[in-house]
Amino acid sequence: MSDLENRLNDFLTENKQPPVISRLTPDASTREYFRVRWHETPAIACVYPFNELCIGQFEGCLDVTSVFLSAGLPVAEIFASDAEKRIIIHEDFGSTILRDVLENSDAAARENYLNQAIRLIARIQSITPQAYKAGSIASRLAFDFEKLAWELDFFTTHYFTTLQKNPLNENDSLLLKTELDEVAKELEGMAKVLTHRDFHAANLMLADGELKIIDHQDARIGAASYDLVSLLLDRVTTLPTPEWLAEKRRFFLSERAKLGLEKISEEDFADEFRLQTIQRCLKAIGTFSFQSETRRKTYFIPFIKPMFEIVLRAAENLNRFPNLQRIIKQQILRP
Repeated sequence: MSDLENRLNDFLTENKQPPVISRLTPDASTREYFRVRWHETPAIACVYPFNELCIGQFEGCLDVTSVFLSAGLPVAEIFASDAEKRIIIHEDFGSTILRDVLENSDAAARENYLNQAIRLIARIQSITPQAYKAGSIASRLAFDFEKLAWELDFFTTHYFTTLQKNPLNENDSLLLKTELDEVAKELEGMAKVLTHRDFHAANLMLADGELKIIDHQDARIGAASYDLVSLLLDRVTTLPTPEWLAEKRRFFLSERAKLGLEKISEEDFADEFRLQTIQRCLKAIGTFSFQSETRRKTYFIPFIKPMFEIVLRAAENLNRFPNLQRIIKQQILRP
């Protein structure tokens, strides 16, 4: 039994509730989740470790959940929390993860579910003013240059050095850093709306015939394309066609328009989407590399090459970042 489970059982005993029913396996999370009962109601317990990696996540979960619930977004109701023990007890949405549903659905059903998810992204962006008005933690955090550049540096370190054991030479490192800083600087200027920050099919659940949002505690202000890139391009093994991506971008823009959000032209949004694709996918590769090598979660490895191919295509479509393109071609996609 882990220290976190012991802490949770102490909390449950103090509140005259039965002990943990089962431990739920996290993905790339440092938190631990458990299925419990809370006053005879099925519930999920999230227990945060006392370490630097989870600073602000406990408070962020309570804060962002409050903002989302007040706007009618489908997130879990919180039943109880304990700041000292860093435990949150919340509504149980069951075990049906959208990623699993998509893998076992026909094409029409997959498109329907994805469109439902895209509508949720637009709804999240539509409550940006409420987040600011409430003084939410999410409204005080942003994908600014510092954050975006840090994530790109994380990629460079953990893909080339941690995973491949083959750091870039000094010249290539400098050339790549210059281009990736350019990506971060431009995206900083596009950070205007509330984003979930990790909006993909493993963080959406299906309960009572409705999509539910989970793992939203890290929400922050970002580019309009951020969550859409995450949803459509996270952990793919086959590259989606440009035509399909264009269709989804148009659908998203139409959903934003229905909610009265700022109009963005298809051309401008396509360029933003590609720029965000470079940053978000490289960030994900850094995470996959780190998780694979340091935590032995090697099931992430098959996603790395396709995500590099997605980055390469985005850079080619933008006709920019020649050094990034060269490094991907020469060092990553070579036979």
